[in-house]
Amino acid sequence: MRGMPPNGTRKPRTRRPIDLAPFLRFRSRPEKSAWPVRFRGPKRMRRSDSSTPAKIPGFPSIYLLTGSAVLSTANITMQFGPKPLFENISVKFGEGNRYGLIGANGCGKSTFMKILGGDLEPSAGNVALEPNVRLGKLRQDQFAYEDVRVLDVVMMGHTEMWAAMTERDAIYANPEATDDDYMHAAELEAKFAEYGGYDAEARAGALLLGIGIEEKFHSGPMRDVAPGWKLRVLLAQALFSNPDVLLLDEPTNNLDINSIRWLEDTLNNYDSTMIIISHDRHFLNSVCTHMADMDYGTLKVWPGNYDDYMLASAQARERQAAANARAKERVAELQDFVRRFSANKSKARQATSRAKQIDKIKIEEFKPSSRQNPFIRFEFEKKLHNIAVVADSITKKYERTIFENFNLSVQPGERIAIIGENGAGKTTLLRALFGNLTLDHGTVKWAENANVGYMPQDTYEEFPNDVTLMDWIDQYRKDGDDETMVRGTLGRLLFSADDIKKSVKVLSGGEKGRMIWGKLMLGRHNVLLMDEPTNHMDMESIESLQIALEKFEGTLIFVSHDREFVSGLANRIIEVTTEGKLVDFGGNYEDFLASKGLQ
Repeated sequence: MRGMPPNGTRKPRTRRPIDLAPFLRFRSRPEKSAWPVRFRGPKRMRRSDSSTPAKIPGFPSIYLLTGSAVLSTANITMQFGPKPLFENISVKFGEGNRYGLIGANGCGKSTFMKILGGDLEPSAGNVALEPNVRLGKLRQDQFAYEDVRVLDVVMMGHTEMWAAMTERDAIYANPEATDDDYMHAAELEAKFAEYGGYDAEARAGALLLGIGIEEKFHSGPMRDVAPGWKLRVLLAQALFSNPDVLLLDEPTNNLDINSIRWLEDTLNNYDSTMIIISHDRHFLNSVCTHMADMDYGTLKVWPGNYDDYMLASAQARERQAAANARAKERVAELQDFVRRFSANKSKARQATSRAKQIDKIKIEEFKPSSRQNPFIRFEFEKKLHNIAVVADSITKKYERTIFENFNLSVQPGERIAIIGENGAGKTTLLRALFGNLTLDHGTVKWAENANVGYMPQDTYEEFPNDVTLMDWIDQYRKDGDDETMVRGTLGRLLFSADDIKKSVKVLSGGEKGRMIWGKLMLGRHNVLLMDEPTNHMDMESIESLQIALEKFEGTLIFVSHDREFVSGLANRIIEVTTEGKLVDFGGNYEDFLASKGLQ
């Protein structure tokens, strides 16, 4: 095998350490000597871009200033109850820049995106789109057009052209249409031509071919397009009108890892201004030139991608804390002088001067981020030796063969990522290894001391009964664990004393995932099987989970579409293909891609 070390395994990709809070995770980089600069990834900054930080060292947060804004907001406020979700947001989005819109769950990112796209009216303020600037939106619901012809789905992306065409066709199809109706139809015909309607279908077909949708699907309904490819059709819809501004809300949701790689490459080849909501760190690093951080009801823009933002924001907090400490120290010195000499006639003038200096010193109050990181640790009692699990000639078939006569031997401490297209059979393989799936042929045998913990992709079945959080997790308490330990586990997973009295039925997808992490923590498993463990999670939870699994010394087998997660953890890759073949590769994800001539 290409480039393999003698022992036949590779360590996962590592990063150079940086001395910051342990929950932060990013790559360090050398100090930049000039501005503007080009960051990692394609088209990071333009030389002509006038978006510059207020102070270059560390890139502190600023409201974006640009000489060529295409979309801007003025004092946008959104209020649903007594407290505003966000208020007085004024920002300009520069031409050709790609902004990652980030923030804690519930801070209002999607609401702000809907306001930008004109789908929601703000409580106050306004949004301005420059004249002749066209806006496109990537829709989240991939199953909204199941009965619509694929070509029509794409052409709907040019809303004015589609509206003119459908209204015109309705008039022509109406047997009771009047002369006035036909006059209006003629006007619509002119608009249709102006928008390029007569070659629209050909252009839509060319766009579909360009993104890999075969011609045989073009005239059929969307339901015939595989789930992993529906997003490509919707992206073609968003790009059809050649938009100057593109809004993408969670574009990587429900995509497999290969589709996400395709999406990164596609977006990097477009010059549109983009505003993107995503929890995928690798995606944000690969695509974005700026990060727009929504926190405490305000929005601040930072130059660079996600890793650059993490570094710069941490440095800015450190600088501000140091500046405040120096200011407080100076104030204390001046106050001491005033106290000692204010009654001294010979130094009264100096004391008065010092008192005025105190008034001029400003200590800027700054809040730490509202984001919270759960504390996760997976520990175990018994260590495995020799082989963790052996799968011997296992076979599983449904309408097609998922895998056939597959053999697998896993060493203790290995970290195996199962990847592949949506619907290929990744979950089926993981369930087969766990033992809650009946095989057509073959056996799976775990080591005698193996204590296997399992996290399913669909967490709904884990919470069948209407019980409180405390009662649910208490059933997984081990002998010797007291109630204080169980409550502490919930607290470390960000559940408050009031939360644990709630019913598990009202939990969000991310909260259910954290509850299952708590179950696995209490179980002290030396083997973890996890199916899409980052689904529905915010950035902080994903980063905390990755750190916990990096420190986990047991055996890990997991399914994931998060490239950063896979790259940071896996030292072995199993690819499940739609042809029923399993590719077992002894190396990390970057080595796996290199073996295929990819990156």
